[in-house]
Amino acid sequence: MEYHSIANIFPMMQNSELKKLADDIQATGLRNKIILYEGKILDGRNRFEACQLVGVEPEYGEYDEDEPLKYVISQNLHRRHLNESQRAVVASRLANMEKHIHKDDRQICLSQPEAAEMMNVSERMIRIVKAIERDAPELIPKIDSGDMTVNSATTEVKRAQNIKKLESIEVKEVKALSGVYDVIVIDPPWPIQKIERDVAPNQVGLDYPTMPLDDIKHKLEIPYADDCHIWIWTTHKYLPFTLEMIDARNLKYVCTFVWHKPGGFQPFGLPQYNAEFAIYCRHGHPLFIETKAFPVCFTAPRGEHSEKPVEFYNMVRRVTAGRRLDMFNRKPIEGFDGWGNESNN
Repeated sequence: MEYHSIANIFPMMQNSELKKLADDIQATGLRNKIILYEGKILDGRNRFEACQLVGVEPEYGEYDEDEPLKYVISQNLHRRHLNESQRAVVASRLANMEKHIHKDDRQICLSQPEAAEMMNVSERMIRIVKAIERDAPELIPKIDSGDMTVNSATTEVKRAQNIKKLESIEVKEVKALSGVYDVIVIDPPWPIQKIERDVAPNQVGLDYPTMPLDDIKHKLEIPYADDCHIWIWTTHKYLPFTLEMIDARNLKYVCTFVWHKPGGFQPFGLPQYNAEFAIYCRHGHPLFIETKAFPVCFTAPRGEHSEKPVEFYNMVRRVTAGRRLDMFNRKPIEGFDGWGNESNN
């Protein structure tokens, strides 16, 4: 048995719902007839499928009035709870759909305002759905089923477009020629001395070059693209200075990532410093390509002195796309260009 095109504007029940309906029909019988129009099922597709599942012979009736579209809409909206996103998809199908009127054999088209009013959604929602239909039609069945909202689908579309743009070979080549990056991690060579730790006073300074604070604040070149994610590693002592540095460079502070370490140095008379910070800031308006399982606090083991955890870099690779630069790290990192005293590659 075929389904009428008017009936198909509404999504079918999901398997679990259909199974409940089938069990009910098997136990109590088919309470409402399946309605036919022009030889096809106009109302009762789910009842028909449920009857097929449990071997019950369907009963049929005929629709013989003049408003099959309004009839189908009324029946579905009264029987089923559809969320706003599902109603918006239905409204998108309704918009510009031919509406048959038998009395004088006329055919008219529903406008977006009419479709929006019928389904109790905004015209803006219909326009958004049509954009999703154009850019990512594979997401419409997910909205139909209730597994995805229009907002989350829009986010998914933007994410895919952002990845495509950032990972484009042509775009990367242009940025390479300009020497700019979409993602930058900076571990500044802070002028830290080992005397800050709870150690013997005869220990000397660190075994790698450092940079004066004023140079870090004003002279350190950060080759960011127009839209760039930037993480700046810092310590308890230089946390206020890092925020000043961000402000001085007109970057936008967003949040602070905290690396919880198993142990750490403890200055005389103070708590143990078992955390480091990666200040996240932005130049322009970069977008993350993934935000699931993306906390600002994470636990990871310690490596060699000043070495940052691989867990952090795994996270950055997962949530960003485009050209990435790692400044001042002590070893090459997969997926990043290196720049600094030891990581040039």
